[in-house]
Amino acid sequence: MSGSNGRSLGRRTFVLGSAAAAGTAALAGPLATSASAASFGWSDDGSNYVVDTGASLVFKVSKTNGDLTSLAYKGTEYQGYGGKNSHVESGLGTSTVTIAQSGSTILISVAYGTLKHYYAARSGENNVYLWTNKADDSVTATRYIARVQAGLFLNDEPDSYTYAPTVIESADIFEKSDGQTRAKHYSKLRVMDYNYIGWTTGSVGLWIVRSNHEKASGGPFYRSLLRHQSADGGGLYEILYYGENQTESERFGLQGPYVIAFTDGGAPSSSLYAGTLTTSWADSLGISGYVSASGRGRVAGVGISGRDTAYAYTVGLANSGAQYWGSARSSDGYFSIAGVLPGAYTLTVFKGELAVYTGSVTVTAGATTTLNTIAIASSNDPSNASAIWRINNWDGTPSGFKNADLMTYAHPSDVRASSWTGNVVIGSGTETSSFPCYLWKDVNSGIIVYFKLTAAQAAAAHTLRIGVTTAYANGRPQVVVNDTWTSAVPAAPTQPSTRSLTVGSYRGNNNTFTYSVPASAWLTDTSSYNTLKIYVASGSGTTSFLSAGTSIDAIDLLA
Repeated sequence: MSGSNGRSLGRRTFVLGSAAAAGTAALAGPLATSASAASFGWSDDGSNYVVDTGASLVFKVSKTNGDLTSLAYKGTEYQGYGGKNSHVESGLGTSTVTIAQSGSTILISVAYGTLKHYYAARSGENNVYLWTNKADDSVTATRYIARVQAGLFLNDEPDSYTYAPTVIESADIFEKSDGQTRAKHYSKLRVMDYNYIGWTTGSVGLWIVRSNHEKASGGPFYRSLLRHQSADGGGLYEILYYGENQTESERFGLQGPYVIAFTDGGAPSSSLYAGTLTTSWADSLGISGYVSASGRGRVAGVGISGRDTAYAYTVGLANSGAQYWGSARSSDGYFSIAGVLPGAYTLTVFKGELAVYTGSVTVTAGATTTLNTIAIASSNDPSNASAIWRINNWDGTPSGFKNADLMTYAHPSDVRASSWTGNVVIGSGTETSSFPCYLWKDVNSGIIVYFKLTAAQAAAAHTLRIGVTTAYANGRPQVVVNDTWTSAVPAAPTQPSTRSLTVGSYRGNNNTFTYSVPASAWLTDTSSYNTLKIYVASGSGTTSFLSAGTSIDAIDLLA
């Protein structure tokens, strides 16, 4: 399997489609179609609408509840595990299901209360196009689960594989006999990092190509369920709203298309990706909430000045009704975000995942809003402040700290994790790599940072800053200097109320805690090390890795 996102185990491979690797899709060949689409059409077997795409795919949708009850590719049934169908949420219940054909397109419409869901097929394509319009919170969350039979894509490599025998947290995180952990939450990827997810045997590929997530919540850096495997089979997810570690209120409206795609083993066609997919053929289908390309606008920025070129920059647009994002060009910061619904948006520029600029922009249908060069003020990037010492750089993530990368696809108790304890010496050259990415009240609270000051530095008061990216159970840092000066317990900032640090996500609301340390707190002996002890303060949480905790972005002592 080509590309850096494939992981092989024998002849079967699990693949996550990276947005960064989108150009490799051509290596997998074009979208599989048949030489003739003469069999394209639909029938009614009494319980289901049966759609023959005229290629190699035949699928069935229940006339009772809108479940996808069969997904047969080249004569092999892929749908179903544990006696369950593929569907919105865990199944909608009794619904109104109708079907219509318009030329080379068949559309199945499912109405369940205020929620509307759609399946579409195109003549000669091995794809099922899906849309979901959630008008309110009468359905708890919004996701689509494609359930796949056991044994077809068996692979023990993904960290979401849940054959592991021992449950270690909340009935959804498992430990294998070798001490490695598995959970359906673990994927490594943010929404902006992938275009598709799925599996391949080398001769058959089954994928979900994600939508643009314009009506989802959490922004470009959000992490959520993507897939899992168990003894009963596998599940591929399109998560349109998920409450775990969520930073935003739920948005409502039509989301899609997202696509269930079969291939002859390669990646799905890049023409299906959210940033390139055009659905002019869907303009006249009458899908509730559908807005065609002509009813959308574009935002383009000629550049961004004041960037730290060592970091990637992302531009996000958001309001209460929609969200979008795009990458800034590394050479000059140029960006372009197309397909945006008309309206007024907050525009945010992120250095890594840290907001360093906020403005506003208005989008008009059929037009491009062009912005002059955006200047990031030096004071908006905390890395520009002069510091006596700094552990890690400010980018809104714990990247670089001990165990940071592992924590996006493993539990903190995983055998692969380095010790969560251990103190840090400024000037050692290993300050960042030896400092743990997460601190918990019941695990490693009280970690010590050792540092020396010159006579002039010790004679003055200084500001200590600790940046965090999220917190669990209101965990926040309280500091003690030289065992003589103790800070007040800071107020808890707004953070998600659910699990975060144990389910593969450090993404919350970035916050900087500042502490004004008086000169009297420092040692006057310049040959001795000052000590900074960082504790986790909170009256919430339970024990161990579910005690109150926080994720660290950077720590520095300003000059």
